[in-house]
Amino acid sequence: MGVSVDIDPSLVERRILDLARHGACFDTGVWRTVYSAEWVAATDQYAAWCADAGLEVRRDAVGNVWGRLAGTEPGGSIVSGSHIDSQKPGGRYDGALGSIGGLVAIEALFRRFGRPKRTLEALAFCEEEGSRFPSANFWGSRAVTRAVRQGDAETMRGYEDETMADAMRAVGLDPARIPEAGRDDIDVFVELHIEQGPVLEQAGKPVAVVDAITGMRHYHVTLTGEQNHAGAFPMDLRRDPMAGFAEIAGGVIDTAHRMGRPAVTTVGRVSADPNYPAIVPRTVRFTVDARHPDPAMRALLYARHEALMREVAARRGLDISWEILVDHAPCLSDPALVRTFEDAARRQDIPFLTMASGAGHDSQQMAEIARVVMLFVRSKDGRSHTPEEFSSLDDIVAGIRVLAAGLHDLAY
Repeated sequence: MGVSVDIDPSLVERRILDLARHGACFDTGVWRTVYSAEWVAATDQYAAWCADAGLEVRRDAVGNVWGRLAGTEPGGSIVSGSHIDSQKPGGRYDGALGSIGGLVAIEALFRRFGRPKRTLEALAFCEEEGSRFPSANFWGSRAVTRAVRQGDAETMRGYEDETMADAMRAVGLDPARIPEAGRDDIDVFVELHIEQGPVLEQAGKPVAVVDAITGMRHYHVTLTGEQNHAGAFPMDLRRDPMAGFAEIAGGVIDTAHRMGRPAVTTVGRVSADPNYPAIVPRTVRFTVDARHPDPAMRALLYARHEALMREVAARRGLDISWEILVDHAPCLSDPALVRTFEDAARRQDIPFLTMASGAGHDSQQMAEIARVVMLFVRSKDGRSHTPEEFSSLDDIVAGIRVLAAGLHDLAY
């Protein structure tokens, strides 16, 4: 069972470079925010490629671009794609590779095998990064899964003095029609993406099949003590929130380290008030980003962090409070889909890992309405969200070959 699918490396390279011209910056960077002029040009380019491939092209109410190859039998669609927007600046591969890869794979299948039994669709989501509107993450996939609420576009403000509704209207989209982007006829969503980390490179493998996307929680913590003189106030009488912060920061990071991969915890932001060399501060505010893809281990990681924070505060006589501003459950890939794409890699003698994703992706949103799985392609030095991100053409082609072979198994 199953086939090996040939993918033209020159076509893949040409499309990556052609798409990267829309918003090109800093030699190898891309600056392409949702609903910008660069975004419009990129979506036009993607739609033209879909049409040239013989696919039925449409744009939905938020500007996601769909290329449809109708199947000969009924059943939900099998969709492959990713997002077309970028960080400020980002690189040529994050998001764009998945949009291009899904289209190239479906093109190759159509040329060789004709029309599938099950409908195949290539997809470029309009937005995932939140780089123009900080609360817009997964705007494209959230619209498809009906997670965008009425009025969100009017209240969502960008980094400049504008709303999402303003930006949509500027490119001819009507915010009142956002619900029309919803889909309930998708059976499978497969997302090809660069890894954005060093695991594949360390393992010497070009491709991964992703069996889970991590759960994550962002704590915004406030420690309050007593402001005093840095020289005249004895150590044993202090209520020093900076000392409490230092112990908590080291402790939560060490907790994740001792639990081992794939547990990760990051303290990425800290501010003290007052913030002067000769003053014991009154308050210290900081963030804790904790992630784990296994639901039970995720709960254990969070419980250990919270117990440590409470214990340190109590022992040092500090007041502590926190807000949880992000709290995403892990997204587990469909086990049958994981096996399908593992088998596709084995048949083509493409070395692979099965691993979890430590970053969030559109697939998490799509899991609300479809069975999902992801494929990763090795990232040089694990770099991403930077103009320096790079994946070799050989690795990219290997990833698209696995994608195409798996789609063949599902659709033909």
